[in-house]
Amino acid sequence: MVTMVKMKIMLVDDEERFLQTTQKMIAKKGYDVLTATSGEECLKKLDEELVHVVILDVKMPGMDGVETLKHIKRKFPMVEVIMLTGHATAESAVEGLKLGATDYLTKPTNIEDLIAKAEEAYNKRVALEEKIQMAEALKKSHI
Repeated sequence: MVTMVKMKIMLVDDEERFLQTTQKMIAKKGYDVLTATSGEECLKKLDEELVHVVILDVKMPGMDGVETLKHIKRKFPMVEVIMLTGHATAESAVEGLKLGATDYLTKPTNIEDLIAKAEEAYNKRVALEEKIQMAEALKKSHI
């Protein structure tokens, strides 16, 4: 049985005000929240800390959200990613989903919707981790 670990979320957006406001609102609900203002900073923090769900803005200067998503999925395949777009571009949402994003939200987003999607993504990850553990235990028992 897997013990439930408190969900840790990382918000990635180049808009500082959005990051600060959203981080405060999510933290008030009792969640651990990290922030990053770029794709590069996000990847650096993922190297240093266990993060369960990344909420990732699509449009950012430098490494955009889609490029960041590719790096996350290559290096941290268990991290669930929710794409966030302020420019309701269906193409970027579809591309993100094809590349392994769990879901997407459009900005401005309701904090309750954001938390609900993060919870869904986290539960998906926990279920996958349990399946992996069961498969590994089964493999060991047949050795």
